[in-house]
Amino acid sequence: MDFRWGRSRGEEGIAVVINFLLANARLVLGVGGAAVLGIATLAVKRLIERAGREADDEKVEQKMSESWEELSLVSASPKSIRKGLESVVMKHVAKATKSQKADLCQPQQQKSSLEEKPVKASESQRPKSLQLSLTLQDRLHQYYSTRAALTPEVVHRAESLALDICTEVQGFLHTTNPDMPLGEMSLGGSLLDDLQVVRADHACLLVPLQLEPSLWRLIPGEETLLTHPLHWMVRRVNLEYFPRGRSYWDRFLVGGYLSCRALVNMLSKAVMETMNWPSLSSTLDCLVRPVLGGDELKLEIRPERGDPLFISIVPVLREADVVLTAQVELTRPWDSAWHLSLYPWETRRLAQLDSADRGVRRVVLKTLKAVCRRCPALRPLAAAPLVNLILHLSDKDLDWSEGCLSGRFQQCVWELIGYLEEGVLPSYFKSGVNLLNGMTDEEVDEMGFMLYCAVSEPDILLI
Repeated sequence: MDFRWGRSRGEEGIAVVINFLLANARLVLGVGGAAVLGIATLAVKRLIERAGREADDEKVEQKMSESWEELSLVSASPKSIRKGLESVVMKHVAKATKSQKADLCQPQQQKSSLEEKPVKASESQRPKSLQLSLTLQDRLHQYYSTRAALTPEVVHRAESLALDICTEVQGFLHTTNPDMPLGEMSLGGSLLDDLQVVRADHACLLVPLQLEPSLWRLIPGEETLLTHPLHWMVRRVNLEYFPRGRSYWDRFLVGGYLSCRALVNMLSKAVMETMNWPSLSSTLDCLVRPVLGGDELKLEIRPERGDPLFISIVPVLREADVVLTAQVELTRPWDSAWHLSLYPWETRRLAQLDSADRGVRRVVLKTLKAVCRRCPALRPLAAAPLVNLILHLSDKDLDWSEGCLSGRFQQCVWELIGYLEEGVLPSYFKSGVNLLNGMTDEEVDEMGFMLYCAVSEPDILLI
């Protein structure tokens, strides 16, 4: 491509190249718009870099500051994606062409003085990929410390507030329902495991139910009619010897199984609709109110200072290392199904791996979580797919030491692109569970496009 041809002819040539790339990428790859646009973007980027090789570093920074606006324009809709891409590309080509012409028009004396500037031997001999890797390493450390990680003061303040709510709810239930066999309530979730990022704004209040081992049996999801690995059921047994009514939980039986929905409805009436929330708010010097209108038992706490805190009240059943939760929003439409929580297994495995080799898996996880939370296109990616992505990657013979942070981060991006193209990301502990279920094709395309762009420009994820 000769940028000395003139503006109109140059733009026409670029348009022909873009049309050629878009058409042939669709024919060769046969995948969604994410792959097509990723490849076209990389090709155009190389043309732009070749044209503006003499450009100032300040122009690169200006390009990064405009990236979010341009990416949102390109990925706004799969139908308008080609038109948006061409407009963005033409904008960059016009800038690069103008810059190149300006450089060619510089006086010969000025150009020769630039060529005579001394260059350090270490910088000239250092590979470009190594420079980029080191730069990305520094950017990841900066992003983690300033955007992802929470300060101990913020975490302590949120934990203290959640513990106060836990104490109040437990005391109220023991007073109003003294015969209900409950264990000691506790807090759980990413806030307690130092895996929460960006803001300390959610926690779980675990309400353990005490079942009689001789009267109840936990049935794995694969052994039920549902055949879903995460949908377990709790069956009432030995009815011929211990008739109905011997257990407190018999009142929530539906068809011989402990109904998750019936139990959640009871707790909703006993806690959410009965507690004196204005009185509790004045006692704790913060606004406390239930979040009504859904299946989830959730409280909203707004302190005088700091971010709002949302606490989910989750009834749980424990047997050995199995933890079942009563979360109707995860098991609908099956009212008697209980959700098998893999979160304890995943966090324990992650901690074991990092302890064994002093790795940075938790740092990579928290960085990815922060990126997905801050980037609109990646918000559909919850914590569970990211944790399992790192666990799968840990099975390979890789170095997870501190010095390999940038390499592992980039590899996670590549692996995630592969899973999105296949449409399947299996759970590490339950291979029959696809963690990408529930995502629309449009969401997958937008995530794929963003990640493809991040292959050549990782900094767009760290804005």
